[in-house]
Parts: sequence; C-alpha cells; structure tokens
Amino acid sequence: MPLFIWMRAEAAGVALSIVLLAVGAMLLVRAWLRLGQIVHVWGAEARSATLKAVVAWGLPMMFCVPLFSRDVYAYIGQGRLMVEGFNPYENGISALSNYFQLGADKMWTEAPVPYGQLFLWIEQLVVWSTNVQPEASVMLFRLVAVAGVILCVIYVPKLAELHGINPHRALWLTAANPLFLTNFIASVHNDALMIGLALAGLYYSATRRAIRGIVLVTLSIAVKPITIVFLPFIGLLWAGREAGWARKFVFWALTGGLSLALLTLMALVNGFGFGWISGLSAPGSISIWYAPVGLIGMVVASLANSFGFDGSVPAGWVFNAGKLLAVAVVCWQIFRGDYDRLMRRLTLALAAVVLLAPIIQAWYVVWLIPLFAVTGIRNDWQVKALYFVVSFFMIYAISDQLEVFPYLQTEDLGFALALARVAAAVTGLLFGLYLIFWDPQTKRLFRKAGGPVVERPVI
Repeated sequence: MPLFIWMRAEAAGVALSIVLLAVGAMLLVRAWLRLGQIVHVWGAEARSATLKAVVAWGLPMMFCVPLFSRDVYAYIGQGRLMVEGFNPYENGISALSNYFQLGADKMWTEAPVPYGQLFLWIEQLVVWSTNVQPEASVMLFRLVAVAGVILCVIYVPKLAELHGINPHRALWLTAANPLFLTNFIASVHNDALMIGLALAGLYYSATRRAIRGIVLVTLSIAVKPITIVFLPFIGLLWAGREAGWARKFVFWALTGGLSLALLTLMALVNGFGFGWISGLSAPGSISIWYAPVGLIGMVVASLANSFGFDGSVPAGWVFNAGKLLAVAVVCWQIFRGDYDRLMRRLTLALAAVVLLAPIIQAWYVVWLIPLFAVTGIRNDWQVKALYFVVSFFMIYAISDQLEVFPYLQTEDLGFALALARVAAAVTGLLFGLYLIFWDPQTKRLFRKAGGPVVERPVI
C-alpha cells in the first residue's frame, strides 16, 4: 500500500512514524496513571473501568505489527525447525534457508533455544497450521499471549484477596499497566503464558490444591524455565504452616519429584530431552548499561582494557558474582522467613534473579509486577518507584527496537538508525519529564503524598 511504503521507505514517513510511536506509548502511560488517579474507591466500578481499559488499550495491539521486540519471528523460525525435522536445542534458526527474511534478530539466530517442551509444541503447531504464513503466525502467537493475559486478569485479584490486598487496585497495577500490555500483546512475548500459568499454579497451591498448582507451574516451566524458582515455595505451601524441617524436606522432594516427572514425560514425548538447560546461559552472556551488575561489569572491563588486559575476564567474574549473590538471596528466602510472607519471599527471590543479572529486559520486570501487586505495593515511595520503572522501560523500548532501516533509501544506515533512536528516546524522555514536572494532573503523583498510605502490605 502506498501509505505504508511511504511510512517505511521515505525519511519523512519514517520520522512521522517514530514520533507517533513515541508519543502514543507515553500517552498510554499517562492514561494508565490518570485511570488510577481518578479512582477514589477501589470497588466493583474500579474493576469494571480497569477491564474496559485493558480491552480498549489491548485490542488495537492485537492487530499491529510486532512492536519493541522481534522474538516472535524467532518463535516462527523455531517452529519451522521442528516442522522440518530439526532439533531446535541443537540447531539455530540459521539452519533454515532465508532465515533472515523471517525477521528474527541475528544476535539470537545461533543461540540455543531457552524454551521448554510445551512452548516448542505451540511453536510447531502454529507454524504447521499456518504453513509459515507470517501474519497468521503472529496472530496465533498473539492469541497464546492473550491467554496468558487472561490468566493474569483472573488470578491476580484472587491472589491479592488472599493477602488482604485490594484486588481491584492490584488488577490496575498489573493488567492495565502499559508495560504489561505492550510486552505481552504488542511484543508477543511468551512470558505472558509463562507468568499466567505460574500465577494460577500459585493460587491453587495456596488454597490447598497443591497437585493442580504443581502441574500448572510445571507447564509454566515448560514454557520458560525461570519459574522453577516457584517450586520450593509451593513445596512450603503444601507442607503447611506448622511444618517442621523434616516435613518441609519431604514436601520439597514431593514437589520437585512430581514436577520433574511431568517434565521428563514431556521430554520423552517430543524426543528432545532437556536441551533447554544449555539455552539458559545465553541471556547471561551479554550485559546492558542499566542493569547494576551489567554496568559494573562493563566498567571493570573498560578499566582492564585500558591497561592492556582482556576485559571480558574480570567482567565475567562480576557477572558470576551477581549470579552467586542471586542464588544466595533465593536460598535465604526459601529457608528463612514467616509462613505468612511466603509469596512475598517468592517475589523477593525472583526479583533477585532479575535484578542481579547482567541484562534486564523490560519483560523481565513485568514478571515481578503481578507478584509485588498481589503481596502489596504501598501508596508511597513504592508505587512511585513503579511509576518511574514503567516510564523508564517504556522510553527505552521506544528507542531500542526500530526495525525499519533495511527499507530506508540511504547509504548510511548506521547513522539513520542512531538518529532515529535518539529522536525516539528524546521524544519519549521529554514526554516523561512533562508527566513528572509539568502535567497539571500527573505531576501530583510524583510528589510527596500528604494523605494516608493505602495498601500497606499485611504480609
């Protein structure tokens, strides 16, 4: 279509598209903030308004091209590998002819697949049923992501009620959150299904239906294995409030054994075994400047390089130290703490895994938002911190993945990419500063509150 060609191939059209994307994303942040601001009583009407907002904001994302990430194209490539008889744990998608035209990020074309057996089956089914037709494949993967969103909408309020937290406010903090909607619907990340299944499993485990809970969390692990962190805490829920150490170890063994048996059965059915274990190291092999451990590693590497040494070696030490510290925090939360704080302890354990990694992606942060929301985000510095985190990652996403440049008619694509990303970042940043300092409505949210603090965690 001529309009789309102009928007993708001509400098003026590309510039307009970038500005519209940046302004639209930040308007979504403002709309979310205003929705929470105008609610005075978090009752049934607030829940209805939140659900209407989720539909109104999420529905257009169902029909847009994938935004802020190209992972969905990697899903299509991995599905093609399975359809064509390759083992995706042993072969990168570069084994496919014309793999680059599928749109996958070349950084990950040789990386081992970090997804579990269930998601590999989903990838295979999507590609087989659509015959690799890209628009249809993207739409089916979006429906899978929406299934995860629906699970979050169902179980976030239920989990919040278990903790004495207002379920309607927790739903607003989670499901209407622009970071949640963009990463799970617009970006089509499989993390939506992963966290949706994990939350469902956590709810059933907390309501004395541990077998069902373990099965659901195991299915979550079979999408993306990071939710294996949930299992020790589910074992503690199953053991009960008054459990001694012997009983705890018995139920940890039962929980782990049942989950391992289900994963083994799935591995035998698909014939690929536990190849996803080797894929878990891929995200930890790179770093990013806004991750604390990543930044320290980059500084250490730069200093070592300036003295003529191989900077990657001390940077690797820093990254490994971060991983060891994360493991220590997880173990502390497993073995120490009150029973009533079990889900908060799980939340802090998963937060340590995310925050002490050398790279923190926006969708990693979205894993944490539902867990913090259901265990209590106070209406003080805690909710303000969430506002800042959401704004930061929205601004970063706006400038990070602008994949229109192969179509630009220019000799210097690198300069065009840098210019466009700077323009997007500046537009988003200026809008963010406007929300914090100048908007007559939203700037009040970032000031010190004079009223009573609500939603103080009771756990």
